Amino acid sequence: MMTGSDSKAVAGGPARHIPVLASRAIEWLAVKAGGLYVDATFGGGGYTRAILQTPDARVIGIDRDQSAIAAGASLVAAAQGRLDLVEDRFSNLDSILGKTERADGVVFDLGVSSMQLDEAARGFSFRLDGPLDMRMGRSGPTAADIVARASKRDLAVIIARLGEEKHARSVARAIVRARSRAAIESTRALADIVAGVVHGREDAIHPATRTFQALRIFVNEELAELALGLAAAERALRPSGRLVVVSFHSLEDRIVKTFLAERSRAPAGSRHRPEIAAPAPTFRVLTPRPQTPEQSELAGNPRARSAKLRAAERTDALSRPITVENYLPHLPSLADVTRGRP
Repeated sequence: MMTGSDSKAVAGGPARHIPVLASRAIEWLAVKAGGLYVDATFGGGGYTRAILQTPDARVIGIDRDQSAIAAGASLVAAAQGRLDLVEDRFSNLDSILGKTERADGVVFDLGVSSMQLDEAARGFSFRLDGPLDMRMGRSGPTAADIVARASKRDLAVIIARLGEEKHARSVARAIVRARSRAAIESTRALADIVAGVVHGREDAIHPATRTFQALRIFVNEELAELALGLAAAERALRPSGRLVVVSFHSLEDRIVKTFLAERSRAPAGSRHRPEIAAPAPTFRVLTPRPQTPEQSELAGNPRARSAKLRAAERTDALSRPITVENYLPHLPSLADVTRGRP
């Protein structure tokens, strides 16, 4: 996720946006001259610009958002061969590197960017009226499709588990009731429906915040993509390479924490079953507790309030397969909801 404008000159000219926890993320990456780094969530290019300040460092930037890739063209030109941008999911980052290259660092800046939130046509924000889209890429069902086709039960599950919304059932009932009268196709229409049943939040956030978060995560399959992306980073990193992840809500952070805990756990011998050998750790955790923004950063960017940074260093152990379902809350599938299952 990105924050506001930055006046500091960096490689390729002034950055439109800088990432939350940027300086600490770069410190944990331990960027070295001539190293190869993957900016797995390119966005506005904030991390990439910072990495490129190190002489001869190379970056592969990945983003599902075609607009982000297009906007990075000037930075590609300024980097003079040290930057490649790829429109793809970051779960494919090891395939993007290929069989022969390994990265010295991979950084993830999760969630939706300020640029996406501030563009009404993308449909991410209830602050600006626009089509109810929310897709980070160019394909797949939109949030409007989910709102139109999901059963009341599925809507309640999605909103409760991905938005952590206490009033999920009431919101789901209100959506089903409203769509029986007219299609819900705009962000304002959905926000008004949610605001009609969610009142007086103690945390003072907009009543529709958690519902919008849930739909965005569901539409983009963000949690599964994160688990797959972490496993891809494990395969892509060379020994002593660094993994840095900045997350913005508990669901993301829980996946990162669980993955790193499992991958860093030392083999535990057993005198009862000594013949069973546990796999060697693939990571060494560098941040036993997640790092959070300083007050000065929070003052300049309230969106940073929930950010958490975790970092780890790759060992020389073989990478492991991942069972994505073990990391995810139980949810209806995107395919089932799109088909409009009963």
